[in-house]
Amino acid sequence: MNKLNLSGLMHLLIVYIVWGSTYLGIRVAVQEGSGFPPMIMSATRVFAGSLILVALARFIQKQSLRLTKEEWVVLSVSGLALWWGGNGLVAIAEMTVPSGYAALIIACTPIWVAIIESVLDKKRPSVFLVISLLIGVAGIAVLNWPAIIAGNLNDLRGLFLLIIAGLSWGAGSIYQKRKNIHTAPEISSAVQQFTGGIALLITSFIISEPTMNPVPSAWWAWGYLIIFGSVIAFTSFVKALKLLPPNVVFTYAFVNPVVAVILGFFILGEPITPWTFAGATLVIIGVLGVFKEQKNGIPQHD
Repeated sequence: MNKLNLSGLMHLLIVYIVWGSTYLGIRVAVQEGSGFPPMIMSATRVFAGSLILVALARFIQKQSLRLTKEEWVVLSVSGLALWWGGNGLVAIAEMTVPSGYAALIIACTPIWVAIIESVLDKKRPSVFLVISLLIGVAGIAVLNWPAIIAGNLNDLRGLFLLIIAGLSWGAGSIYQKRKNIHTAPEISSAVQQFTGGIALLITSFIISEPTMNPVPSAWWAWGYLIIFGSVIAFTSFVKALKLLPPNVVFTYAFVNPVVAVILGFFILGEPITPWTFAGATLVIIGVLGVFKEQKNGIPQHD
């Protein structure tokens, strides 16, 4: 293994661990008693992340900050889908559902992407893709079977929000990919986080979220999400894509939920039940099938 590949694998390891841990960070920041309303937490997090990314791009990498009108529109629309509809809804859901559970439901995003792209392209999905989709959906059903039996509306409400979040994140990714703009990744992410942050802040005002009064652990989680989630892991993701084959880098989609479940168990005492094992296995098999089909013709996304 040469030095280049080793460097790429080190960056991928950072993506594995840090992006898998962000679900834990969100849970710590917005759980009951944290003092951080979810919309305000998300808005301030992405605002801070966007400012750091702009500073890195402008003063360290010497990149131009000039964007065309089309680039502003594409990045603003995709930013709303990714950070307002995606990240914002995850934060709301994690007020009541475990971080590992949230990660497993969000891991289904490639499934929603495959469905959306099949509809947009008016292309009949292959039998293999349909089977993969059904396996993934079955995994979601298994994960939620105890809540369905018990009639636990809070968990089912969280499931609904997480599915919408995954759909929104997938739609934003597809929109940006199909517009095929060529801005630097740091600038793209900064603009997306900034526009998403504005929408999150407006939403917080509209729904009259309480004034934030975070406890120390919530502040630490918030800072971790900014520095490690938005800046360090994102930078490692971009570098890993340059140093490793895309199909290797995108294995983070399978590893992140496993990391999230393990961290949630050891740090927050979130339960891992037979339903968790069975549902997680089906979800990962379903997503793996979707990725295999993507290699055969369905474009990959990030």
